[in-house]
Amino acid sequence: MQISSALMQIMLATTAWASTQAAVAQTVKITPLGSHAGEFCPLDRAMIFEDPDGTRILYDAGRTVRGPEDTRLGKIDAVLLSHVHGDHLGDMIQPSENAGTCARPDFSVKVAPNSNTVNITVGKKAKLIVGGEMAKFFALKVKAAGGDPAQVQLLRFGAMTKIGGVSISGVPAVHSNGLDPAFLHKDHGDALEANGLTAYLGPPGGYVLQFSNGLVAYLSGDTGVTAEQDLVVRRLYKSNLTVINIGGTFTTGPLEAAYVVNELAKPKSVIASHANEQVTQDGKLRTGTKTEAFVKASTMPVHLSISGRTMEFDGSGACTKGC
Repeated sequence: MQISSALMQIMLATTAWASTQAAVAQTVKITPLGSHAGEFCPLDRAMIFEDPDGTRILYDAGRTVRGPEDTRLGKIDAVLLSHVHGDHLGDMIQPSENAGTCARPDFSVKVAPNSNTVNITVGKKAKLIVGGEMAKFFALKVKAAGGDPAQVQLLRFGAMTKIGGVSISGVPAVHSNGLDPAFLHKDHGDALEANGLTAYLGPPGGYVLQFSNGLVAYLSGDTGVTAEQDLVVRRLYKSNLTVINIGGTFTTGPLEAAYVVNELAKPKSVIASHANEQVTQDGKLRTGTKTEAFVKASTMPVHLSISGRTMEFDGSGACTKGC
């Protein structure tokens, strides 16, 4: 039996369409890397984002990733750093898995002046994406640690770069970006310390990640409320997933963060981060926490950053597994 040319074309087109739909249907995997497996603890910041094409991006390694040898990391194509405060850059790390308690993790291994971020960048031969005035500083740090200064890539507000199938855009954050003297040469560090100063590396930032399945994730970094969460994050990039700090004191608190997601960014769903409190006990949300207040005040689903638990998101921003 012979198949007509027209029928053959229809069959080929149908196969191509089905393949495209299958690719679009694939999910982005997001895995928090906190201090204690199965919990959401005070200093948890780090997350890995994995595109359907296999591109893996580490966001704000901080103190809870135990250096480049941490078995949870796997392949890392790029490291994102929002700003240089020690809990994001990584001035110290745990000596072993689950060291200390969730309420009081043991961060007794000092990694300054290199930083956890630089050590991971060099160890994984990854790109390091930074904004503000951070690029030259980190190029020198990466070189001193045995890496290639070209690994460091500057991405300021308004710019975009691409790593694998993921487009990365820099967006503003309303915070500060002072570098602790512990990361500087001793003479410079001592002089700043004696005067109560830090080295300032330009404005901090956040990121918008556009994945190959259509998911658009806003990573707030440390920030207060800012109009760009409406004008840039929602209107320009049409973000449908927000990862936001909720800890208060230094950034938006639970009610301010709820205002951001409800009235400005308006995502399909939210991942709560940077809580600065013990959020969970045995993996369950503790009552009376700031995080509970944020969950109750938000009008869309809020997912907790449970360390080691991989969440999967479709292109619309909905969690399809692991939440």
